Amino acid sequence: MTTLAIIIPPIIDLSMNINEKMHVYNVHWHPKVKIKKLGSFKKVNRETRQITIGTHTGTHVDAPRHFINKGKTIEHIPLSTLCGEAIILDFSKFPLKKEIQVEDLKKKLGKRKIKPRVVIRYDWELRSNKKNYFTDHPFLSKKACEWLVKKKIKLIALDCPQPDNPLNSKGSPCDAENHKVFLGKNIIIAEYLINLKKIKKNYFDLYICPLKIDQGDGSPARCFAVV
Repeated sequence: MTTLAIIIPPIIDLSMNINEKMHVYNVHWHPKVKIKKLGSFKKVNRETRQITIGTHTGTHVDAPRHFINKGKTIEHIPLSTLCGEAIILDFSKFPLKKEIQVEDLKKKLGKRKIKPRVVIRYDWELRSNKKNYFTDHPFLSKKACEWLVKKKIKLIALDCPQPDNPLNSKGSPCDAENHKVFLGKNIIIAEYLINLKKIKKNYFDLYICPLKIDQGDGSPARCFAVV
């Protein structure tokens, strides 16, 4: 009798752990994480916890509603948009605050074919919980975002807080212009990914799994790559 071996491809977890010490964007509409044990084995013979998190805590998904008035909410985003073929573009050697232009994207892409899901790697997780995590990351130019829109991508995923320049020319927080370019065309954004350096292939299957929150502008997500 012949025994067939089942080969399971490597699965890489791309998600941050959620805990009370993790960084969150320091504004009132991004609550800090709180986790409280309610049930214990000593008292009720089981464990349960109450968690307080924002819809954009840790590794998460931005639904169009996040910046588009009356935009699509998280529970209406098809799984076929969130899961499937992806390509990774490595910008981990780019300087701090570098603006990525269309030509930079084309150079990184080379002769490879673009996929419906584009993953941008900065290795920005190395700055987790540091002061410059939210202020110094590289970012996409508006024209670079518009170029990706023309390529008919479905989703863009990054290992930093956002696709935008974190500060405008006056040093104030940006108004998320690039968010609006993508979300206005129903292109979903996944942010705060980790472990992108572990992906050693150009193409892989990406799975973005947010909570199904009614009228959700976004949601924390478990994300992973199958390579």
